Amino acid sequence: MEFLFTLWLGTPAWFWLAFAALVLILTAFDLGVLHKDDREMGIAESLKLSLFYIAIAMAFGGWIWWAKGSAPAIDYYTGYFIEKALSIDNVFVISMIFGFFAIAPKYQYRALLWGILAVIVLRGLMIAGGAALVSQAHWVMYIFAAFLIFTGVKMLFASDETPDIGNNPVIRWISRHMRVTKAHHGEHFFVREVDAKGVQVWAATPLFLALVVINLADLVFAVDSVPAIFSITTDTFIVYTSNIMAILGLRALYFALAAMVHRFHYLKYALALVLVFIGGKILIADFALGGAKFPPLLSLAVTLALIAGGVVWSLWKTRGDEAA
Repeated sequence: MEFLFTLWLGTPAWFWLAFAALVLILTAFDLGVLHKDDREMGIAESLKLSLFYIAIAMAFGGWIWWAKGSAPAIDYYTGYFIEKALSIDNVFVISMIFGFFAIAPKYQYRALLWGILAVIVLRGLMIAGGAALVSQAHWVMYIFAAFLIFTGVKMLFASDETPDIGNNPVIRWISRHMRVTKAHHGEHFFVREVDAKGVQVWAATPLFLALVVINLADLVFAVDSVPAIFSITTDTFIVYTSNIMAILGLRALYFALAAMVHRFHYLKYALALVLVFIGGKILIADFALGGAKFPPLLSLAVTLALIAGGVVWSLWKTRGDEAA
């Protein structure tokens, strides 16, 4: 049993095993009990399930507080709220992807589930790579800081652009190198069909293409979110768990937000300020505080204030929006 207390990336192995068990239980409960059959999720159910996932994430942060101390727990909550807020932009893109491929609402949840399972693995690889870089050279943090500040400033002044999903190079490559059906086939990602020679062959469905594009979109978002959380803490366990706990609830939150994502138009400006603040505090800590850690509680307070302000301002400015 000694291996359970062996440090892995600076954290005892049993911490990682406990988190992996929690993710497996939540996923099995979601897929095997709540959504055993494909069906459309209503907004009320979406909100209730979202609150459930948020409660689990908050409780997990409380466990980190008990097991690792207050500072790691505050870093976890800061990373969680940043990732949760960034996921609202992700919801907008996902809704466009489903609309482009004409995916019926009753099958969207299944695509989101498999997409998030892939995200758990992909984010793990990206975070492991980031941790290796940071551990070898502290100056990598300055690159993260500069990138976050640049991204935040760009978000402040960038115009709203609609992604051109049809011209996505990956979609064009798949269409040229794989057989893709024009018709939908329910919850299936691949089906067998008869080709021109009368031979049965495997073919991808539009649902599979949607799944691929969703995962590509998450990689783009991860380019912002992973450096942002590394700028808060270099504890790999906190970075990974805060990311994954926020993403796990995205499936449930999607159906509530997809119908009213336009009401959060001004949130992007708050997120831009959050990225500038997170990047800037690295430079402040090293050059103004003499290498001392930026106060975690202050970081959490500023992050929450900016995100809450962006949400409230967006809802107030769009209160007369008939589309809502």
